Formats: sequence, structure tokens, C-alpha cells
Amino acid sequence: MTELVLVRHGESTANRDNTYTGWSDVPLTDVGVMQAHHAGKRLRETGIQFGAVHTSVLKRAIVTANIMLDEIDQAWLPEYKTWRLNERHYGALRGQNKDATRQEYGKAQVQKWRRSFYTVPPLLTAAELDHDRRYMKYGPNIEPRGESLKMAYDRIMPYWIDMIAPRLLDGQNQLVVAHGSTLRAMIKYLEQISDTGIDGVEVANGVPICYHLDDHLNITGKEEF
Repeated sequence: MTELVLVRHGESTANRDNTYTGWSDVPLTDVGVMQAHHAGKRLRETGIQFGAVHTSVLKRAIVTANIMLDEIDQAWLPEYKTWRLNERHYGALRGQNKDATRQEYGKAQVQKWRRSFYTVPPLLTAAELDHDRRYMKYGPNIEPRGESLKMAYDRIMPYWIDMIAPRLLDGQNQLVVAHGSTLRAMIKYLEQISDTGIDGVEVANGVPICYHLDDHLNITGKEEF
């Protein structure tokens, strides 16, 4: 049996301010830092020894992962950073206050943008793309103008297949520290949740979710610490 632990980063400044973030790179708040330490302490109590940690290329996830690794005394672990674990890109909504968009577009529309599997948010124009240096090596089309959860799911799954699943099959416990929407996509796959059922799944900041997996990566148990 192997363990897969998923953790959403601690509270970010965007979480605190109730704004859409996506691929925008925002820091943790003081509360977020405390949540990361607390998550690490809870995980240390389990005694789980990991083979590797996987995170996005966004600092709110990276900093959370590093704090947790210090707390569990496994800072020496290989740490893999990938754009494929980035938060879902909220397109032209990024930076906007969520309550303000509910007033402008209506609660039902905002709920679809935030929780639906297939609904795509309003897109950025090509001129509004950041062309961030961290993505340049992947080519000019890697940065999305906006994503549905399905689109995020489709970019995550190759990483699961190539980088996470083989290590789990080899008996190595794996830690994934990422973002609310991208972890929802991974949970959808792991728990075989329907396209409509995923709407109601929430992932709290800084709460480790541990899956116990058999030799075929079927779930035999699940705990939250």
C-alpha cells in the first residue's frame, strides 16, 4: 500500500482579498504561512515518509511545500515543479473581486465559472498574455487565455501518468502541494467523480488529504488531517 497526500497551499493574498488568481503569482499571507506549518505538523504526526514532492511553478504552492518539508524533516526530498500543476487560469476574471463579479454577472453565472467542469471564463486577449519567463521554454502557446476545469484536467493528467503514478506503483509515497482547482481535477480522477458531481467538491487551504492506494492505485482509504 502506498500513500498519496494532496495539499492546497496556505491562504494567499488573493484568497484573503476574495479575488480570482489563476496563474498570477501571489504570496502567502501570515495566516497562510501558519496553515502551511500546521499542515506539516499534522503530516509529521502520521510518520509518512515520501519519495518526492510535486508542486506548481507558483510561489504560494512552492513556499507551502517547502515549509511542510521542513516540518516533516524531509527537506532533502526531490522537488518537482511543473506548470501542469498550476491553478486553473481564470482568464479575464483574474484580479477581479468575486463578489463584484456576482453583482455584475449574477450568482448563477459566477457559480458556473468557478465550479462547472466545462464552462470557460471570459478569455484574455492575446495582447493581455504575460509571456512570463518561466514558461518561455515550453513555446509561445503554453500560457492559456483562460481555462475550464476540464482544460486544467487535460493538462494535469499527462503529469500524473508520467511523473506521479509510476512512483506510486514503485511503492514510493508522494506529496502533491498545489491549488484548489487543480487538486479538484486530480480528486475527480482518483475518486471517479462525475462531471456534474465535481461541482460540489471543495478543497480547503492547508488541509492534507491522504489517499491509501493498493498495488493498482485503487483507493482503499482516505483521511484528512
